[in-house]
Amino acid sequence: MPQLKLDTPIEDVPSVQKRFLPKLKRLGIETVRDLLWHFPARYEDWSEMSDIIDLKSGDEKTIQGIIQKVRQTKTFKRRMFITEIVVADKTGSIRAVWFNQPYIGQILKEGKLINLSGKTALSKNELYMSNPIYEMAQTIKHGDTPRHTARIVPIYPETKGLTSRGIRFILLSALEQAEKLKEFIPVNILKELDIPEINIAIHNIHIPDNTTQVTLAKKRFAFQDLFLLQLKNESEKRALKRQTATAITSKPQYIEAILKSLPFEFTDSQRTALDEILGDIGERHPMNRLLQGDVGSGKTIVAGISAVITADKPNMLQSVFMAPTEILARQHYKTLSKFFRTFTGGIGLITSKEARVFYGDKSETKTTKQELIKDISAGSIKIIIGTHAVLQKNIEFKNLGLIVVDEQHRFGVKQRAKLTHSENGKFSPHFLSMSATPIPRTLMMTVFGNLDISLINELPIGRRQIITKIVSNENRDKAYAFIRGEVRKGRQVFVVCPRIEENPDTKNTVWDVKAVETEYKKLSERVFPDLRIGMIHGKMPAKSSSKSAEESKEEIMREFADGKIDVLVATSVIEVGIDIPNATIMMIEGAERFGLAQLYQFRGRVGRGEHQSFCLLFTDSETKLAHKRLNSLITAKNSFELAEKDLELRGPGEFLGESQSGLPDIAMNAIQNPELLKTAEIKVKEILKEDPELKSHPILKEYLEEFNSKIHLE
Repeated sequence: MPQLKLDTPIEDVPSVQKRFLPKLKRLGIETVRDLLWHFPARYEDWSEMSDIIDLKSGDEKTIQGIIQKVRQTKTFKRRMFITEIVVADKTGSIRAVWFNQPYIGQILKEGKLINLSGKTALSKNELYMSNPIYEMAQTIKHGDTPRHTARIVPIYPETKGLTSRGIRFILLSALEQAEKLKEFIPVNILKELDIPEINIAIHNIHIPDNTTQVTLAKKRFAFQDLFLLQLKNESEKRALKRQTATAITSKPQYIEAILKSLPFEFTDSQRTALDEILGDIGERHPMNRLLQGDVGSGKTIVAGISAVITADKPNMLQSVFMAPTEILARQHYKTLSKFFRTFTGGIGLITSKEARVFYGDKSETKTTKQELIKDISAGSIKIIIGTHAVLQKNIEFKNLGLIVVDEQHRFGVKQRAKLTHSENGKFSPHFLSMSATPIPRTLMMTVFGNLDISLINELPIGRRQIITKIVSNENRDKAYAFIRGEVRKGRQVFVVCPRIEENPDTKNTVWDVKAVETEYKKLSERVFPDLRIGMIHGKMPAKSSSKSAEESKEEIMREFADGKIDVLVATSVIEVGIDIPNATIMMIEGAERFGLAQLYQFRGRVGRGEHQSFCLLFTDSETKLAHKRLNSLITAKNSFELAEKDLELRGPGEFLGESQSGLPDIAMNAIQNPELLKTAEIKVKEILKEDPELKSHPILKEYLEEFNSKIHLE
C-alpha cells in the first residue's frame, strides 16, 4: 500500500469520499497532516465488555450478540422514525432503540454479529439501550482493534453531515497509510518528561488502549507546541539582538520639561513604562516592546513622548504611529497635537481621505497627500500618523527611528514586516506595540514571549470610577428609563450586541442573543422612538455607490462623536474606537456571551469625560457561572486581575480565540500549566546555548520553520 505524505491533499486520500470533502474543509482539514492533527475533543470509554445477563440500569458498557429481530415504525403524532432491534448472546437478550435514524434499519440485518456500546435504561421493568453506538463485529479483522465500540472511543469536533463515526473511519484508514513522522524533540527530553515518541503519540491519541496513553499523548503534543513556541520567541529575540538600530539619546532634564508641560500628572506606572521604553531605544539593537494598559490609561502620551524625544536633537529621527482605523488615527493625531503644542518638528496625519500637518504653536495646515509624502521623504515631518496607508509603496521615510503600532494584531504580519526591515540593510527601527487587551501572565510568557512588556496598571489621577450594574429582565424597563434620563441631560449611549443577525437555530432559547439589526429596530421604533438612534457593525453595506462600507462606518462614528446620534447600537466594532467624552452609558446586551477582558474594554469606552459614567450588563442567563463571571467585572481591582479570572473561568482557547492563535486545544490548555511551560523555556535555552543556529538539530529546524509559517500570534 503506497504511503501518504503529510502534505498529500485530502482529496487524494483513498478513504475520503467526494461528498465528505467540503465537510472536511469546513473543519479546516486540507491535507493528511491536518487530518492527523484533528485531535479528539473527548473520549468515551466503551472498553468494558459485558454479558447481557449482567447488565444493570445505568451501566455504560459494550455487548456483543446476534441480531434476532429488526423492526422500523413511524409515530403518527410526532412523525418520528423508530428503529428497534433485539440482540442476544449466550446469556440473554436486550432491545436497542434508535430515534430518527431510519438508515440504521437498512444496515442492520437479522443473523449478523454486532457490537453495541451505550447506556442501559429501564422502561416498564425492561432493560434497553437507547441510541447505542453500533459496529458489525464480522467487519473487525482478527487481531484488529474495533473502530467505534469495545474500546476507548475518540469523539472529534464535528460539522453538519460529518459525525465522529465518519471522521474515525476516514482518520484511522489514513493513519494506517501515512508516512512515518520525523521526531524532532531530543531523546533526552522525551525520557526526562516520560512522553512518547511522535509516531506512538499520534497513534495513541487516536487509538488509545487506556487513559494513561491518552494523558501522555496529550502531554507530548502540549509540550511540543509550547516547545516550538518558546523556540520561535527565543530565536526572534536573539535575531533582534544581532540587528543594529540607532541609539536614541534622552536627556533627563528634557523629559522632565515635557512632563511638566502636560496638564495632568503622570501615574507611577506611566513613568515606569516611559523609562523602560527610553532605556530600550537608547540601545544599539532594536526595541521590541509591548505597552499594555487599560483603555484611557495614557498609553498614547507615553508613546508620544518617546516619539518627541526621537525627533529632538541630537537624534533627529522620524517616528510613525499606525492605527487600525482612520478614526483612531485621527484621535492619535488630535491627542499629540493637543498635548505637544510646542513641538515644531511636524506631526503629520495621512489617511485615505485627508492629509494634515501640525507644526506647533496652534499651527495646523491642511495639505495634499502628495505634498505630505514629499515632506516625509525629505525628513521635514518627524511624527507621522496613519492607518495601513503609511505602508503605501510611494511613502519613503528618510530616517525612521521608531514605529508605534496600536492594537497590532489588527495589522497583517507582512504589513508590519514592511516597516520593520532594516533601511538600506543598515539600521532597523525600534518597535513599540500598544494594546488595551489585558493579558494574563501565562499568556504573556507564551504568546508575547518575543516581546518585552511594559504595563500601565493605573488609570489617570482623578478619573471617576464607572458604576457597573447587572440588569436582569425584570429591571429592563427601569434601565431604559434611566438611559432616557441621561440622554435628556445631553449625554450619549453605546449599546453593544454580540451578533449581527438572528440565528434561527437558537431563536427563542436561553442562548438567543440580541442581533444588532433587531435591537436597532426595537430601540428606534418601540423603546426610544423620540431619540436619535444609529447603528454600526462589521458587515454594514455602503450607504451609497460613492462610499465604501468602511467609509460609511467612519461617517456614522463621526456623527456620534459630533453629538448627532444619541444612542449607537453596535457590535464589538467599537471595542477599539474613538474617544467620546460625552458618552456616559455602556449598555451591553447578552453580556454573558462576551469574555471579561472584552467587557472591560467595552466599559472603557465610557468614563472619558467629566460626567459620572455607567456600564449596564443586560443578561437573560440565570446560571451561577454567568453571574459569577459578570460579578468579577464589578469586583476586580484592575483589568489584569480580571484577565486572570477570565482565563481561569473560560480557558485560553476562549480567551484568545484559536482561530487567532493557530494553536490547537491541547496546547492552548497547556498554557495554564506553568511547570510544562517552564520546562519548555529551560530546554529551549539549553539547546540554543549549545547550537544557536540549530545546525545539529536539522529536523527541529525544519519543524520550527513550518511552525513559524503557520503561527502568527502578535
